[in-house]
Amino acid sequence: MSLLQRLRPAALAAPESGIVAVINHARGREGLIPLWAGEGDLSTPAFIAEAAAEALRGGETFYTWQRGIPELRQAIAGYTERLYTRPTSPERIFVTGSGMHAIQLVLTALAGEGDEVVFVSPLWPNFAAAAGVTGARPVEVALEWTGTQWSLDLDRLREAITPRTRAIFVNTPNNPTGWTADAETIRAILAIARDAGIFVVADEIYSRFFYAGLRAPSFHDAMTDEDALIFVNSFSKNWAMTGWRVGWIEAPVEFGQLIENLVQYSNSGVAAFMQRGAVAAIEHGESFIESQVARAAEARHIFTTTLAATNRVSIAPPNGAFYAFFAIDGVSDGMQAALRIADEALVGLAPGAAFAPTTPGHLRACFHRRLDQVQESAERLAEWIGRQP
Repeated sequence: MSLLQRLRPAALAAPESGIVAVINHARGREGLIPLWAGEGDLSTPAFIAEAAAEALRGGETFYTWQRGIPELRQAIAGYTERLYTRPTSPERIFVTGSGMHAIQLVLTALAGEGDEVVFVSPLWPNFAAAAGVTGARPVEVALEWTGTQWSLDLDRLREAITPRTRAIFVNTPNNPTGWTADAETIRAILAIARDAGIFVVADEIYSRFFYAGLRAPSFHDAMTDEDALIFVNSFSKNWAMTGWRVGWIEAPVEFGQLIENLVQYSNSGVAAFMQRGAVAAIEHGESFIESQVARAAEARHIFTTTLAATNRVSIAPPNGAFYAFFAIDGVSDGMQAALRIADEALVGLAPGAAFAPTTPGHLRACFHRRLDQVQESAERLAEWIGRQP
């Protein structure tokens, strides 16, 4: 028996990221415009970095609060109150080492061997992989493409729930499709969960990247204090802090000791100086968010209209997030297409199969970049598409 064979089957089954596979293929390619990863091209604003640096200079380098420093938990609670006009206690807020860490902790608390977690797909692949590592079975309910937009069949969602189901995971606005659940759909999902006696885990990391208002419809709008509802979120997107790895969980107050314990036994808390940067982000970063969303809206228009003009691409402007998820006529293998496009058009894309088995021919582009680069990458893609038989 090899050493690998002695490891847990669930860990061995964790898939390689299809996104990373393309990145590894073409990383560092001269002249390539990278639209493959889920981040913008702006560095973290100086006022955030300086707050962290000041904390470092002040000696905040020791062990810290497992639930997060009180100032950050209060700041997140205040931000949540302002955004959703709903009273939010800092006792509901728990700081984590990234949004991914938040998801892992919630899955650890909710599901294990023999359990199921239903999720709306296509979806960022890390969720299903993380559920599988816990031993739970991720159950996909695929969004449907109508030709102009993505939609969720609520009957299919209801039918996917079994006695083994522990939770429904919903990412809205969605990565990669941009699908954004409206208020009626959110109420319906919550009603399905209530009837089944299961949790909803709401990933609303892209709630501010919404192109029809200040923020997207939220489960905060429909919830009651009694609902089995947990939110996972992150500083990564709104404040250009992807490399900082700071996120949070919002959960019922009675979960406090449980979540503190899980933090203790995973990363033992987020570095205090990083949390000081996160406080600065919330307290002074609103205008930065607004400018990011405005730029993303322009980029969305440039990218989608340029590709739609080829008359060979199935694409529509997403309602939220900052991705275009599209299919090219004649392309059935998105992975091979992504590799070829990286080599031949010098544009880095993510393959659709990384997000769902139902979209093997799709491609995802992150258009959250400088507008001239968005224009150039869209034109390169249009030219490449025009050369295909």
